[in-house]
Amino acid sequence: MEGQIDLFTLLAMIVAVIAVLKLRSVLGRKTDDDDARIERRSREEARNASTTVGGPSDKVVTLPRRDREEPVAETRVDTAEVESRLRAFAKGDASVADGLLAIHKLDTDFEPEAFITGARQAYEIIVTSFAEGNRKALRDLLSKDVLEGFTGAIGEREAKGERIEQNFVGINKADILEAEVKSGVANVTVRFVSQLITATRDKAGVVIAGDPTRISDVTDIWTFSRDLSSAKAKSNPNWRLIATQDAH
Repeated sequence: MEGQIDLFTLLAMIVAVIAVLKLRSVLGRKTDDDDARIERRSREEARNASTTVGGPSDKVVTLPRRDREEPVAETRVDTAEVESRLRAFAKGDASVADGLLAIHKLDTDFEPEAFITGARQAYEIIVTSFAEGNRKALRDLLSKDVLEGFTGAIGEREAKGERIEQNFVGINKADILEAEVKSGVANVTVRFVSQLITATRDKAGVVIAGDPTRISDVTDIWTFSRDLSSAKAKSNPNWRLIATQDAH
């Protein structure tokens, strides 16, 4: 009949309405899983934004760039400190101080303390080698002129059959008396005060000079020299004895 709804159609309409209501209730309600999924997605989006090149982030600190490398500061020797130290070593002797400064200017590795240490060692070797007649040991420590004088004296002694008995006790003092540079050559004069037990015997064994039982104080003034006129000359660090004299 027109205007009437049969039972089958009515039932279909009721089922459809119930299905729509259930679907809306499911789609319109957020579960705990939905909240967790939304929170994870928000964190991922924020992280992606912070790591994107050019993207904003309060965790990124941009360091300033240098347009060019800054020069490394060179370590420089304080010339005033060097001069003060060398003048103090000279103990008020202006001439010695000026000479030490002139040597240091040509050889910045020069240190008077180290020089004195080496001079003391050279003195003991030379004195002992002369007494023993050891020409080979003397050759590397003496200038040509001084070597000729020492070897000449050794030769005369040997020709007479004489020999020196010597015991080197030690060096009490070693002081720089003079220091200078001439034409690129450094000269330093040192006064040595040493103690020796020495005696000279003839070919019969009789003591003809000195005393084998007594310690003698000996004072010698020796001048050492080193060429500093060129880089090649400076490569040789050795000082040679160029002059000797007795103290009066």
